[in-house]
This record gives sequence, C-alpha cells and structure tokens, in this order.
Amino acid sequence: MFRRKMIRDTILLMTMQLILDSASLMLNVFITERLGAAAVGVLSLTGSFLGFAVILSGGNAFLCTSRLISEELGKPDPAPDRVLMHGICFCMILSLTVSAVLLTCSGTVCRYFFKGADLSAAVKLMPAALVTGAVSACFKGYFNACRKASAAGAGDILEFAVRSAVVVLMTLSCGTPGREEVCRILISGAVAGNAFSFLYCIIVYMKLKIPSSGLCSSGFTEYVRYALPIMGGSLLTAALSSTNDMLIPICLRQSGDSADEALSRFGVFEAIVIPALFFPSVILCSISGMIVSESARAAASGNRERLKELASRLTEYTMIFAVSAAAVLMRFGDMIGSRLGGGELAGKMIVMISPVVPFIYMEIILEAMIKGMGYQGFSSLNYLAEYAVRISAVLIFVPFTGFYGIVISYYASNIIGNISRFVKVERCTGARISPIRCVLLPVFYAALLTAAADIAVRAFTGR
Repeated sequence: MFRRKMIRDTILLMTMQLILDSASLMLNVFITERLGAAAVGVLSLTGSFLGFAVILSGGNAFLCTSRLISEELGKPDPAPDRVLMHGICFCMILSLTVSAVLLTCSGTVCRYFFKGADLSAAVKLMPAALVTGAVSACFKGYFNACRKASAAGAGDILEFAVRSAVVVLMTLSCGTPGREEVCRILISGAVAGNAFSFLYCIIVYMKLKIPSSGLCSSGFTEYVRYALPIMGGSLLTAALSSTNDMLIPICLRQSGDSADEALSRFGVFEAIVIPALFFPSVILCSISGMIVSESARAAASGNRERLKELASRLTEYTMIFAVSAAAVLMRFGDMIGSRLGGGELAGKMIVMISPVVPFIYMEIILEAMIKGMGYQGFSSLNYLAEYAVRISAVLIFVPFTGFYGIVISYYASNIIGNISRFVKVERCTGARISPIRCVLLPVFYAALLTAAADIAVRAFTGR
C-alpha cells in the first residue's frame, strides 16, 4: 500500500515539477526576447540576492520542518502540528528581523551587491515577500513530512503561476525598462506569488491537519537548536552561490567584455544554459523531498537496512538516468541552445558542461539522504569546499579565458564535491555500489537512448 502511494506521489510530483520547469524555461525565453539578455542578467542577480534573503529569513523552513516533523512522526505519540508551530514562530522572528535590516540598509546592500545605489527602492519591496514566503515554506514542509507531497507541489504551482502572470503583465506593459524597473518586476511577482501561496497553505492545512496524539518531543528551544545547523548549511550555500553569481560579471569585464556584454553572457548562462542542463532532473527534484523524509524516519528509528536499501537503489537508478540525460544533452546541446534563443554560445556551453551532468544530478539525491540522516555539519563543510573550488576557478580562469572559464569551475567543483558526498553516504549506510550497475549499465542505456533520439530527430526534421 505504501509503495503504491509513494509511486503515485512520485509520478504526480514529477508531473507538477515538469510543468513548473517547462513554464520557467519558457518564461526565461520570453523575458530574454522581450527585454534582452542584459536585463536577464540583472534579473538573475536580483533573484540570487532574493534567494539569499529568503534563506536568511526562513532558515530553509521547508527542509527544517520536513525533516524535524518526519522525525517527530517516527516517534510514539507524535505531535507534528506543534513542531510546525515552532517552525512558524522561528521563521517569523527571522523574517521580521531581515525585513527590518533591508528597509534600513537598502542603499548599503545595493552598493555592495549590485555595485550601485539605484536599486534601493526595489530592494525595499523584498520584505513584503519574505514573511509570507517563510511561513508558506513551513506549511509545505509539514505537507511533505505527512506524506501529502502533492499538496506542497500544488502550492508551488500556484505560487509560480501567480508570479509569472505578474512578471509577464508588467513586462508587456513597460517599454524599455531600466535596471530598477527590471528588479521591481521580479520582486513584485515574488510578492504576489508568495501571498497567494500563503493563503492556499492555510486553507489546505485546515483540511489536512493531523491531530496531536501526545506531547511534542521537543520545545521551541530544542527546535531552534536542531534547526540552526540546517539553517547554517543552507545559509552558507546561498551566500556562496550569491557571491559566485556576483563575481561572474565582474570577472567577465576583466576578460575584456563591456558591462552590457558581461550581463548579457551571464543572463544567457543563467536563463538558458543552466535551466536546459537541469531540466531533465525534474524526476530527481520531485522525489528529493520524499527522500529527506524517508531517510529521517529510518535514521530516527535506527533502521539501517532501510537506509542501505535507499542508498543502493537510488544511486543505481540515478546514474542510469543521469548518464542518459548527459548523452542526449551532449548530442543535441547545440540545437537546444539555439532553439531556446541562447544562440551559438548557449549551445556550446550546454555541450561542454553536459559530461559533468551525472555528478550534478547525483548531488540532488545524495544531499537529500545526507540531510535526512542528520549530517548537516558534513553537508555545510562539503558545500564550503565545493564553492571555494568554484569561486577560485572563476577568479583564476574567467579573467583569462573569458566565459568558458565557467566550464572549468563547474567541472572542478562538482566532481570534487560529489565524490565526497558519495563516499559519505556509502560509509554511513553500508551500501555497496556495483560498477556494472552504476557505470556499464548506464553507459549502455545512454547509447541506446541517444541512438533512438537521433533517429527520431532525423525523422522529424527530415535530415
């Protein structure tokens, strides 16, 4: 019964995530064609900073509540709704504090992150999205932990639909927007999307609420103590990612690009190349939340056999899927980049980065297991090392080799970071990975899939 439900939820979540990723990619293509690649670069920088503010104000509330509520449900006489209330209170404290800082220090933020104070008015709009976003994430974590993942997925779709509608309407209504107008468009969409998601989550929670059958195993202080390592890891990752995004345009200018050229190339990379590379991972992303919950339950109950089974099967299936996706991207990357409006540059980047896709996809599954088992310290240190390698590569190679220095940074950081994740999971679960099932079999399937895709494309295009 549980296996059938998990398969059903996986298919449903995969469908929802596929809709989200497809719509997001089309939205990026629309904005690129309507406003230009340089505007997309500004949007990407704004989105990176907004993501950092969201993590800072919510402490990665989805992951915190999902894991801690899952552990609560694995104990006798659980009280999951009380853990949820702890999470909401913690997020309210964080989000209100961050909002106050943004309102009072918006000029300073713009000077350091955006290299100019002309975006301060747009930054002051961000607090309107932080509180509702943080509380909504708590509710979605509750739904995921209670094995109502479809409810969380529906909330994500609603949030994206409202945000996209606002972005498209504001984009169509403006002429040639400046940097501040571009930022205001993105932030206004986030405010509207989070507000609708917040209302949806409250309504669904009232219908799906699980009555408490006992006393909560931890109070608010204990929740904060458990949540801080998760928050610290997420905050570290977001800070390093934002720093990396901020440095790329700067290093591109050092290589000889003008300011607009640097933003345009960065915009193409963020809006076309990265979404295209990650698009096939929709299946993995859709089940990663469930992996966190299942790993947390197994770890809390001391079920080592369950952890071993999860690690072995997920690794084998992920490698088959990831190697096949990498082969298709390598074969048709030029076509994909061109059709999405990124031109020759996007196509070349997709082809060049595609061989490292198996490492990138494995990160999704391995991180879900690592965080579910509670190894937040390792996750944080590993991310620190990974981004130290990536940022160092950007600083060293991009000023001399230009845009293709980013390829070097992706290869170095992903290979090093994910080999260490793989070793950690193998040691902690006792799983033994078969070279035949994890290497030879994926390569065989990838060759078959690429050949079939090549035949289909030739039949469709007549070439």
